[in-house]
Amino acid sequence: MKYKNHKYRNHGCHLSTSLICILLFLLICGTAVSCARPSSPISRTGFYFDTVITITLYDEGQESVLDDCFSLCGQEEALLSRTVKGSDIYNINSSKGRPVTVSLDTARLLEKALDYSRLSDGAFDCTIAPLTTLWNIKENTGDIPSEEKIEDALSHVSYKNIVIDKNTVTLKDPEASIDLGGIAKGYIADRLKELLLSKGVKNALINLGGNVYALGTKPDGSPYNIGIQKPFAQEGTALTSVKISGQSLVTSGIYERYFEKDGRIYHHLLDPHTGWPASNGLYSVTILSENSVDADALSTACFILGEEKGMELIESLEGTEAMFVTDKEELHYSSGFPR
Repeated sequence: MKYKNHKYRNHGCHLSTSLICILLFLLICGTAVSCARPSSPISRTGFYFDTVITITLYDEGQESVLDDCFSLCGQEEALLSRTVKGSDIYNINSSKGRPVTVSLDTARLLEKALDYSRLSDGAFDCTIAPLTTLWNIKENTGDIPSEEKIEDALSHVSYKNIVIDKNTVTLKDPEASIDLGGIAKGYIADRLKELLLSKGVKNALINLGGNVYALGTKPDGSPYNIGIQKPFAQEGTALTSVKISGQSLVTSGIYERYFEKDGRIYHHLLDPHTGWPASNGLYSVTILSENSVDADALSTACFILGEEKGMELIESLEGTEAMFVTDKEELHYSSGFPR
């Protein structure tokens, strides 16, 4: 990762869930479109990583590549999901501190997660699983954990508990556990991009439940127009949109998984320092970067950091931009975010 300045160099290089962006791409057919591009896109939808994913191709004769894409998604889910019995992450979490041999891909992703933990001073922390399990926001209808339970879970959350030696992973705390929900989809989106390029696909849109990667362009050569969900509005209502090509756009926000009690919203973006849902006047953070894995981890990290510290971090990184949406629906942009 390249830095715009030296402020963060001493911290190292990277289920919060990155939430649904709304795809507002427009397919224009006309005489100017090359005969190598299809008259209509080829799209397939499936359910992986606890979310609906869609891959859309804009090149002729590439439909069989979708089989390879969804096969890859299945393979990665079997490696990285903490709830799939026998996965690398499941095995680490069940090891009670014993060393576990994992795939090289899993080890590399964990190294990337640790990079972002150091970079964000622990705002991003993939050992958040004890808190994720305790709060269980997805199915919680109003049960607020006691301070005692939160403190107990919090005592097992620290990225410093992860020790990686080549492809062997050890948790120094036997009660620690890993949740890659804040980075895995970005990593897989990048893997899918590499797969598509290796198969000769030059133009495609990858949407892994809001982790969007835009490969190439639309049929008329223009960039894709990606809508960003308006917080707490009906799904498909865009707050704004961004034109991208060869980039990833990832949003983390409080409006997708939450419950409300006594006028307060309790959401899934848990602060690894306090054990509670982050409360910082933000509704969402959207990150724009070349690699989806970076955008994924940074969207979580910057949300937890809050606008001031999060913006400072983004401005220190080259090729990375951000949009912060406040709880008053004010939009605040980093210096290079496209508008």
